[in-house]
Amino acid sequence: MYHILVSVDDAIDHVDAQVDAIRNLSAVPDSLRVTVLHVFTENTAGASVQQIEAARHAEARLREAGIDVTLDETSGKPSEQIRAYAEEHDVDQICVGGRKRSPTGKVLFGSVTQEVILDTTRPVLVCGAKKQA
Repeated sequence: MYHILVSVDDAIDHVDAQVDAIRNLSAVPDSLRVTVLHVFTENTAGASVQQIEAARHAEARLREAGIDVTLDETSGKPSEQIRAYAEEHDVDQICVGGRKRSPTGKVLFGSVTQEVILDTTRPVLVCGAKKQA
């Protein structure tokens, strides 16, 4: 079974693009296992991944497609936590949402997606936001 780690933030449009890409990866949904991961940067209130609308949305759409999906959470620096989770759970691929940024914005502010791509040996699927009709 092919295990994909889907890192989500709060953006539903990114989640829709990620789910669409995963659903198109295989004609056999039961050959996929997906973990939807939300990384809390600060979680002093003790929130859980089930409280994140984007994570619940991803879970519902993946289940609707017949894909085995679980939700998980962690806390810390997102890029580091995504890579560490992928290593610890030996995932086959990481799926992240990409944001449109100017070259200057990338240099000044960094990018979780960029850091994940550059600092992992695992394949990374980058999905942009789904365009609204």
